[in-house]
Amino acid sequence: MASVVGQSVKDNEIHITFEDQQQINCFARNNLKLGDINDEIEMRKKEQENYRDAVDEIMMLEGDDEMVPYQIGEAFFSKSAEAATEHLEKAQKEIDAEIDALNTRAEEIKNILSDLKVQLYAKFGNNINLENEEKPV
Repeated sequence: MASVVGQSVKDNEIHITFEDQQQINCFARNNLKLGDINDEIEMRKKEQENYRDAVDEIMMLEGDDEMVPYQIGEAFFSKSAEAATEHLEKAQKEIDAEIDALNTRAEEIKNILSDLKVQLYAKFGNNINLENEEKPV
């Protein structure tokens, strides 16, 4: 065993290559995207619940010909209960499609993150932490 005076070699020292750094950066970017998508999904679910509540409120009215205020942007319009319900149901379907698309994108990103985790943990073991911290409720 050869030794050099004044120089020590550490067996547990990890060398990060350019490719390793690229994978770590890719993981970080995708992890941020996943967080943004999850926030967007939650926002859309709240919007969906608001539409559902509005439809329920309109159904409690006495007649379909009764006029109800309907907000589009910052303006209010009067619509019949039936027309407002149709408009709300259409909006609900659009939100459902958006949520489905966001969920699909989230799954794609989760697969990418899973693959990167396997590769990075295989190389770095316990020297790297790729787990998400839980958000406080």
